Amino acid sequence: MDRHLFSEEHEIFRSNFRQFIETRVLPQQAKWRAQGVVDRDIWLEAGEAGFLCPWMQEEYGGAGGDFLHSVIVMEELSRAYESGWAASLHSDIIVPYIHAFGSPEQKSKWLPGCVSGQTVTALAMTEPGTGSDVAAIATTAKREGDEYVINGAKTFISNGMSCDLVVVAARTANSDDPHRSVSLFVVEADAPGFIRSRKLEKMGMESQDTAELAFDECRIPAGNLLGQEGMGFMMLMQQLQQERLCVAILSQASAEKVLEDAIAYTQERKAFGRSISKFQNTQFTLAQCATEIEVGRAFLDSLVGRHMAGEYLVKECSMAKLWQTEMQGRIVDACLQLYGGYGYMLEYPISRAYVDARVQRIYAGTSEIMKVIIAKQMGL
Repeated sequence: MDRHLFSEEHEIFRSNFRQFIETRVLPQQAKWRAQGVVDRDIWLEAGEAGFLCPWMQEEYGGAGGDFLHSVIVMEELSRAYESGWAASLHSDIIVPYIHAFGSPEQKSKWLPGCVSGQTVTALAMTEPGTGSDVAAIATTAKREGDEYVINGAKTFISNGMSCDLVVVAARTANSDDPHRSVSLFVVEADAPGFIRSRKLEKMGMESQDTAELAFDECRIPAGNLLGQEGMGFMMLMQQLQQERLCVAILSQASAEKVLEDAIAYTQERKAFGRSISKFQNTQFTLAQCATEIEVGRAFLDSLVGRHMAGEYLVKECSMAKLWQTEMQGRIVDACLQLYGGYGYMLEYPISRAYVDARVQRIYAGTSEIMKVIIAKQMGL
């Protein structure tokens, strides 16, 4: 479908980033998957080229772009079947916490490194016993003089083993209202008591560094508190709109690429003397996939524009996260079936897309949690 979001400057940026992927990402994907983590050099190269936090102001080393530049990065990474390099997580989900809530001193200290790729970030919210229930976190942070002492454990943390900076959600007060007990802290990787417990093995996203983290009497300067004590839950809720929109963008672009490749495959692959695409079952399957994708694209592009205009879209972004991720799962499953046995072979990207897609319905709030949020926004 025709899209009207992007300017000529945006399309130049897309062309440049696509070339970067072709020359610096695609040749290394197999190696990254084998070693279970992307090379650190890719962060520095992307930062130097202006592909990390492209929306950041020039005073912090950014290019002064906008969220559409980030949308392009997400879309092109999905088109490359690159799920391991968590560039968009860093640029558009984690760094915005520091940008939105950090003091001028904190911004000057940390943001330039985030833009250059010298500082890789992680977000530590999920705990072994909490999952989507942020208000129930058990990690604590107690003030002792000019320091906070953090104790607790986090799990499923992307960039956990390689991060230089972690935004940590911790409980700072006992209150009848658990939502007023959570605060956010920025923990530097060399902080005493910060422990990278272990790297987690996953069924997909093989090259994404996902870890368990521990905080054992971890001491950080009091100045590393992000915003004010007790405001952490509110800050998390403010940023979750964009986080869920980002997941929807990644899912939509992935579904589009999977369909594109499936069409090409069925046109080339022959069975019983003709292309698979000539069979009615194939045509019906691809027509159904194309329809769902077009509907999703129209809805999503409208949300991107409204999000950039500053609208409050908690319900709509939750809907997008629900629809796009569930739709992605349906598309990938249907298209893989058209490949037959080859769809099960790792040499075909469709097999990686299949396992990578499954987590989209889980992180950033499960599909079930999205339905709860939508229902509440409907006044139910």
